[in-house]
Amino acid sequence: MTKPPPETDRKALEQDQFLTILSREEALARFTAAMASVASGVEQRELHDALGLPLAHDVVATIDVPPFDRSNVDGFAVRSGDVASAGESAAVRLVLNDEVIACGVAPQLAVLPGTATNIATGGPVPRGADAIVMVEHTHPVGDSAIDVRRAVTPGQFVSYAGSDIARGEALLRAGTLIGSREIGMLAACGIARVDVVRKPRVAVLSTGDELVQPGGSLKPAEIFDSNGAIVAAAVTENGGEATFLGAFPDDEPALEAAMRKAVAAYDMVILSGGTSKGAGDVSHRIIGRLGKPGIIAHGVALKPGKPLCLAVCDGKPVIILPGFPTSAMFTFHDMIVPVLRQMAGLPPRADAQVTATVPVRVASELGRTEFVMVSLVNGDDGLIAYPTGKGSGAITSFAQADGFLRIEALADQMPAGSETAVTLFTPHVRVPDLVVIGSHCVGLDLVTAPLARSGLLVRSIAVGSLGGLAAAQRGECDLAPIHLFDEKSETYNASYLVEGLELISGWRRMQGIVFRTGDTRFEGLTAKAAVDAALADPSCLMVNRNQGAGTRILIDRLLRGARPDGYWNQPRSHNAVAAAVAQHRADWGMTIAPVAQAAGLGFIPLAEEHYDFALVSARRDRPAVQAFLESLASPESRDALKRAGFRPA
Repeated sequence: MTKPPPETDRKALEQDQFLTILSREEALARFTAAMASVASGVEQRELHDALGLPLAHDVVATIDVPPFDRSNVDGFAVRSGDVASAGESAAVRLVLNDEVIACGVAPQLAVLPGTATNIATGGPVPRGADAIVMVEHTHPVGDSAIDVRRAVTPGQFVSYAGSDIARGEALLRAGTLIGSREIGMLAACGIARVDVVRKPRVAVLSTGDELVQPGGSLKPAEIFDSNGAIVAAAVTENGGEATFLGAFPDDEPALEAAMRKAVAAYDMVILSGGTSKGAGDVSHRIIGRLGKPGIIAHGVALKPGKPLCLAVCDGKPVIILPGFPTSAMFTFHDMIVPVLRQMAGLPPRADAQVTATVPVRVASELGRTEFVMVSLVNGDDGLIAYPTGKGSGAITSFAQADGFLRIEALADQMPAGSETAVTLFTPHVRVPDLVVIGSHCVGLDLVTAPLARSGLLVRSIAVGSLGGLAAAQRGECDLAPIHLFDEKSETYNASYLVEGLELISGWRRMQGIVFRTGDTRFEGLTAKAAVDAALADPSCLMVNRNQGAGTRILIDRLLRGARPDGYWNQPRSHNAVAAAVAQHRADWGMTIAPVAQAAGLGFIPLAEEHYDFALVSARRDRPAVQAFLESLASPESRDALKRAGFRPA
């Protein structure tokens, strides 16, 4: 691990934080220009080993295909003029020549006037013949003659030499991706080896003291390295040949040695992490010593992806992606893929787009082009695009989203109700069969599992109980999971429904105060007494829940207007609350019993809340909704819920 720089150096680094931020367009233009002199590699491959690769040069046919005139049917080679008058009532008799022409048999006898030669499909047409009579249109007369009962025109059922491919014709152009059809064309011309664009060899490195490779075990403050795997896979998807060289700590000499070896041995080097201009980030400082021209752009007006660093070192592109997974993937696909595909000889990626309506306002940072990941669902008037971003550190965002929308740099928001283009991550998007928007619960996965096994696509979007109700009222989902307590009636959920919604009972789950076992401030107390004790201790730090969550309503009732330290720490899930307490980032919070138990935490029961579903009545008869209701009521799902610590309604 490198020693912290002196105070003066640290201040200089802090002052250097992204002083020159380039627009996305300018950064890409500079990088593309610097890459103009980088040549793609070419190699010769056997035909069977060239599948999926682009041709490096035009391929010209060296022979005619077919190389001779051949029959397209089983029948008889004839002179068309001999049978011009033939018909069902006026057969023309022809004498058979003493040979049968099959595939691979060269004709020895010419077809003279008044004669015919037996010929198989694919057989070479003999001299003198200019047409083929199908065997079905003839009748044998002994062994030496036939009666022809249908006329033929010159050239009928004959494929002439070069009619498919002519000698000297451009068979395939440079850049053509070799598929099974192309291999067939090349094989037909007798071509066994072709020059193809060699896949760029790409070295992938991760950087960071906190990284552990999947399969290892995590110590405090460590995380698994997901960037190495996802970047390597994305390189392969876009025509490169990726080699993951491992994760390297923030040790400048060791990292520089690894980067030098990578630049010498590979066509492209991609790192993730260490690209910011802080004191502990060393990757970008090393690039300046690896070759000319060096850094092309460092700091791009993108969100996510501002710290992106683009460089070319002695003809080799060197890229440092941001360390957070979402930032890394967006910048890779937006800025690196075009260059990588060009090096691989592949055409630009063709991104499919659909038009969708954004149901909620999306705030944006003025001056930075922002990409927002969205999930697509069917609304009453077309596709709805729900923002699903969980922050630039969320690796699941890419897997759970269908595509992304773009907010231009000069806009500070995308208003609710905006109609916009959504760029899809895959050429075709399957809109989910069942859409569930509202409060999340791990029990929901147990009930929807049978639907997934039956082939139904279920999309669950966690926005909180109130957000789910709003989505249901707008017709953007089938079901909205809710757990909202009404103080006036002292009941759950029913009073919050409006016309067009009906309540489906789900299950009961115990909400309560969570704390670390052994904390004497909470042991043995009731929930109300525990909160009072926490409020009486200024050092006792809480963790809250997000506004709109049913749990937040319970917390605010207990706090009675108090705002203790930690109140504004508002994660969006029960698991996040438990993690904050377990990791000593907070001392108490509110979560559900199964989550507290899984985290090994102390738990003080407060109230058994009702986790129910607001069903859009107009969608009740949809097959996926009926499948959900059947699963919810099934003995299998009820047993699974009980095992998980819930009480089915």
